[in-house]
Amino acid sequence: MLRLTNTVQPYAWGSTTAIPRLLGREPDGRPQAELWIGAHPGAPSLADGVPLDERIAQSPERFLGPDGGQRLGFLLKVLAAGAPLSLQAHPDSATAARRYAQEEARGVPADAPHRLYKDDSHKPELLYALEPFAAMAGFRSPGAAHDLLAGLELPALPPDAREVFDGLLDVLAGSDVPAALKEATRLLLTAPAEAVGPLVEAVASACADSDDPSAECVVELAGHYPGDAGVLVSVLLNQVRLAPGEALYLPAGNVHAYLSGTGVELMASSDNVLRGGLTPKHVDVPELLDVLDFRELPPPLLAPRDVSPVEQVFCPLPDFALTVLTLGPDERWERPVPRAVLVLEGTARLTSAAGSLELGRGESAFVTAAEHPVTVSGAGRLAAASPGD
Repeated sequence: MLRLTNTVQPYAWGSTTAIPRLLGREPDGRPQAELWIGAHPGAPSLADGVPLDERIAQSPERFLGPDGGQRLGFLLKVLAAGAPLSLQAHPDSATAARRYAQEEARGVPADAPHRLYKDDSHKPELLYALEPFAAMAGFRSPGAAHDLLAGLELPALPPDAREVFDGLLDVLAGSDVPAALKEATRLLLTAPAEAVGPLVEAVASACADSDDPSAECVVELAGHYPGDAGVLVSVLLNQVRLAPGEALYLPAGNVHAYLSGTGVELMASSDNVLRGGLTPKHVDVPELLDVLDFRELPPPLLAPRDVSPVEQVFCPLPDFALTVLTLGPDERWERPVPRAVLVLEGTARLTSAAGSLELGRGESAFVTAAEHPVTVSGAGRLAAASPGD
């Protein structure tokens, strides 16, 4: 078992307090957006001063198990959103492999701002809320979006903005739901900036006195990203509110944006993100439209499997599972798989035949597949990432 030292990513949208609070550090006033716990080459954890991906490469069977392959397949994070993230989606495995190979063949530098595919993996992800968490995820009924927009008073739109708005209403009234959602998204994300800017301002102003969650989201996003077409795309999406202890799951093609809150995020070990707006980073609308799932879907809530009164497992697919354990007398992990462990509250003791490790709040460890069985005890709560069942 290896105690880990992890990288904090200082993205501009990060909270200035949530991750320092978890780690027991004083905030320094700068945003701290994500704590990465794993072996992703972009920011691998250090295990006794050595990058975890290097340690795994030296002895993959010991670390990952005989069927675990050559690299850790998941990445655990703490995500702390102080401001909305970009409108985005992730590719499926086949698309990621094909597009990555194409960009490699064209010689696109790995660190180029316009590089879309950083690796050849898909990036499904789940988020477990540590505090109230807000997101928008997946397309909702085009009729619901139409009704909200049609009910707004927009008396003074410039002609080009009015043309976009009227075209949007016409599209959303169509009977083919996926076609309507796709065309509405395309129309908004490709409309001229001189039309979108005034339209965003007018719609946000008209939504200011509404208590509709989608209208409230428009107002919030317009305050962060004035004139951005992604503000209007939000009307097409489900608004999701998680209470602490609830989770959502985002498969390939699910358009989403996290808005606020802190949670534990678990995903395939990939950095493939396709953005459509609400960001200063590179946006590629055709690529995003190519991967999106335009079906009308319910909010993507993920229910846990109750293993025991103190242990819940969130496992949407074989790539990864998140275990949330309320610590107490000994619990035993028998399955010989790699685990990344993060203590959320209190203290934990991990014990195997080779020894034991004490962890406090905000501390983490990597347990190799060869280390099992492992006994877990303590007082508090931890989250552990592992391959799925």
